[in-house]
Amino acid sequence: MLKNYLKIAWRNLKKNKGYSAINIGGLALGMAVTLLIGLWVQDELSHNSYFANKDKIAQVYQSQTFNNQTGTGPAIPRPLEKALRDGYGDNFKHLIMSSWTNNLYLKYKETSFSRPGNYMQREAPELLDLQIIKGEKDGLREVNSIMLSESTANALFGKEDPIGKVVKVSNEYDLMVTSVYKDIPVNNTFNDTEFIIPWEQYLASREWVRNAEDNWGNNSFQMFVELAENRDMEKASQTIRNVKKDLNEDTAEFNPQIFLFPMEEWYLRGSFENGKQVGGRIKYVWLFGIIGAFVLLLACINFMNLSTARSEKRAKEVGIRKSIGSQRRQLINQFLSESFLVVLFAFLVAVVIVLLSLNGFNDLSKKEIFFPWANVFFWLASLGFILFTALIAGSYPALYLSSFRPVDVLKGTFKAGKYAGLPRKILVVLQFTVSVAFIIGTVIVMQQINHAKNRPIGYDNEGLIQIPTFSQDFNGKYDLMRSEFIGSGAVSEMSSSSSPTTQIWSNRGGFTWEGKPEGFQEDLAWTEVSSEYAKSLNLKIVEGRDFSRDFASDSLAVLINETAKDYLGMENPVGKYLKDDDEEDPNPPLKIIGVVQDMITQSPYEPVKQGVYVYDRYDNSSYYNLRLNPNQSASQNIAVVESVFKEHFPDIPFQYDYVDSEYGEKFAAEERVGTLSGIFTALAILISCLGLFGLTSFVAEQRTKEIGVRKVLGASVFNVWNMLSKDFLKLVIISCFIAIPISYYIMNGWLQDYPYRVIMEWWIFALAFIGAMAITILTVSFQAIKAANANPVNSLRTE
Repeated sequence: MLKNYLKIAWRNLKKNKGYSAINIGGLALGMAVTLLIGLWVQDELSHNSYFANKDKIAQVYQSQTFNNQTGTGPAIPRPLEKALRDGYGDNFKHLIMSSWTNNLYLKYKETSFSRPGNYMQREAPELLDLQIIKGEKDGLREVNSIMLSESTANALFGKEDPIGKVVKVSNEYDLMVTSVYKDIPVNNTFNDTEFIIPWEQYLASREWVRNAEDNWGNNSFQMFVELAENRDMEKASQTIRNVKKDLNEDTAEFNPQIFLFPMEEWYLRGSFENGKQVGGRIKYVWLFGIIGAFVLLLACINFMNLSTARSEKRAKEVGIRKSIGSQRRQLINQFLSESFLVVLFAFLVAVVIVLLSLNGFNDLSKKEIFFPWANVFFWLASLGFILFTALIAGSYPALYLSSFRPVDVLKGTFKAGKYAGLPRKILVVLQFTVSVAFIIGTVIVMQQINHAKNRPIGYDNEGLIQIPTFSQDFNGKYDLMRSEFIGSGAVSEMSSSSSPTTQIWSNRGGFTWEGKPEGFQEDLAWTEVSSEYAKSLNLKIVEGRDFSRDFASDSLAVLINETAKDYLGMENPVGKYLKDDDEEDPNPPLKIIGVVQDMITQSPYEPVKQGVYVYDRYDNSSYYNLRLNPNQSASQNIAVVESVFKEHFPDIPFQYDYVDSEYGEKFAAEERVGTLSGIFTALAILISCLGLFGLTSFVAEQRTKEIGVRKVLGASVFNVWNMLSKDFLKLVIISCFIAIPISYYIMNGWLQDYPYRVIMEWWIFALAFIGAMAITILTVSFQAIKAANANPVNSLRTE
């Protein structure tokens, strides 16, 4: 019986090639989009799947409150380690202190380069479940050891056996390779940890780290834990919540709350607002999941519309079948079989589309997604997907066509009925409602991105590069290198800073000043800079003056930004002091000598943070900032800068970044969302247009004789076009009136996540309306004009 169903279904597909192509093509596009989105969603949801015990792993987070605003993050003080080990150690199987992931220079013989990695405590390889390729898992046992990822070991040693070899790190100390571990896959948190150095080496080589042992106010470290067996994450988190507040009175005023943030939530739900978890990338998972579902729905609507529209052509077939004994159930099975065959062909075409577009999709989404050929679960899910789509796409046509009465059909008195076309009209309205909503959403997303891009950044990032100085070799050499770089003619100005131009690495408080409100808890972005910092960035001084080498007192001077002026409540800040409120061991007061224009150093979607730029007295920077000579080509300048650099630092690899490129990375996530949304919107419109094209074609075919009579009686091409088009245009107008308020509500909610956001203007909705009308007219016009230009003699001949 099934074979017979499929044979008849195949004959029907061959008989109506045009409609079959539209059905299969539309479904294939919809299914391809859904497959791509499904693979993307699966990749997002499987983040950190590399770690076998991810449900037991957490990072220690801290919330602190400044002036009724609570900030939350992973930065914790070093004394917390001892407090948790001594008082709460039975909750944890592993407790690991870690540095931040930073780039260090690695050198072996003549090979040297920079790679990101961490200083971590001895049990880190077990907590991270590292897969050891060579050497031992307990590779951090000795203070002078280093563990390397497989790719880093290959780059450094080639075909040599790395175990036992000595690596020079940042030209400071030698470490012996004890282990090589398999690279952690891309869609995992620690995939950029390409080496691990013992925590003890961090203590031995960094005096400030040793001095932080009892400093509860220095939140410069990370801590990772793995729960002990039979321990509950939430209960363990509640247990340690007030440990810092209980043990340290100096920071109690900020109400520090310590808690465990589970690994399972790091990637998708890592955003906090005023101390509360508010989601994160999970919103993109929901967004694209909904888009995928709607695109597939649009394709299914096409199938239903075209199948029911052709009902009269199959009415006699249904009547004959029923008259010779076919039951309604059998007819339903017949039509569902046809639906299954169409969906199966569409799925095969969709797989081809996915394979052809996967590389481009990976480039757009910054993923490394592979088609899961060997994944049995994927193919089982695909089979379910095919059956589900066939059921959704074929259920209404099957039920509708099988309901015809054979007596009426065979007597020729069958009429579709006054409201027979109503379901099709509703489905067309639904299609274009979704399409118009997609258009509006995509335009607003791109507007928001451009709104932030066009925001004044406060400095000139064009022709500005930054060179990392992550080695003690750079200490004390700033003046020399500035003289050398400027003297080379490739650099017009240079400065140094303790953090990159596009980020804030340090925040400080603990100051008093004239007029400070009682109980005010300051939180200042802190950057140590050389005296030429403002000049190198073309940063405008709006009050007072810049740092000057002519004033020895500037070693205790600071610049503040405009936001800090308002934040500190200073109408005339120049000449006032920021004083250390530590009465037992105060640092010298810092004199405010100038106010600089606000510059965006964090997210361009957020307000500028109150910033303080402090004169770097110890020449211990993290970056050189070089303003390239605008009168020479960038490549020429870089070549000269590199030669000067290598002359003074032959053992350190030359690295640099363009600041404008680094700033551009701040838009990367939103731009990817906007680009993908635009592509999916275009495909949704194309699918809707395919359905509309098929329906117009059918209506024109159905009214062939009427069109012939009208033309004989003098109807113009415009009259015929208007007759065939107006009904579809009415439906699209209804769609726009439904889509516009829905889109406004949804996008207004989405924009609330951005403090610095675009205003939704009327023309966006007008543009979507006009666009939808234009697309409809273009789609309908082809078939309408074709029918209007047909020779009426052919349509009026007797069969």
